[in-house]
Amino acid sequence: MLHPSYTDLMAVVNSEVEPGEEPVVASRYSIVMATAKRARQIIAGDEALVNSKGKKPLSVAVEELNESKIKILGDED
Repeated sequence: MLHPSYTDLMAVVNSEVEPGEEPVVASRYSIVMATAKRARQIIAGDEALVNSKGKKPLSVAVEELNESKIKILGDED
């Protein structure tokens, strides 16, 4: 099992959403797509925003998202 869970990640991503507004992320699919995209960026040579020594790119992407180092933008952004 991956830690943090997808529900924890969804809570982090949606933490800045005001009550009554639509959440940025409403499904596991959105979390998976965002972390996969970030992992591909890291593989392509982008600088990791957290300590990545000995970690796989997907683990780094999940950690970055969990620590709010990266943001998922909504469709209108």
